[in-house]
Amino acid sequence: VQLQASGGGLVQAGGSLRLSCAASGLTFSAYRMGWFRQAPGKEREFVAGITTSGDSANYADFVKGRFTISRDNAKSMVYLRMNSLKPEDTAVYSCAAASDYYINSYYYTRPQTYGYWGQGTQVTVSS
Repeated sequence: VQLQASGGGLVQAGGSLRLSCAASGLTFSAYRMGWFRQAPGKEREFVAGITTSGDSANYADFVKGRFTISRDNAKSMVYLRMNSLKPEDTAVYSCAAASDYYINSYYYTRPQTYGYWGQGTQVTVSS
């Protein structure tokens, strides 16, 4: 299984980026997908998650209204559109895949629920 994240970079505060994650080696449509981030000296934290069909998503409170997760099962891709970026959004962003086991979406906010991880892409927001 490979998850390849891309699309990170340096952007000014208020700007936008779209992250992409290409998945291979798994039945993509059978997995819930998530985006997590980790800033230097901080623990990895949940950003957004999406169901297998893409009909439902959940977000961390600090990105609600600014970030949008989406997926294209035909292309085995998951995306994270990030608008109104803030310096505190600076982090390495990683995509992850989890078996569609739990009904309660809470479990998909926990990194330990995800069995597959990509290598991450750096997002730096300057003030």
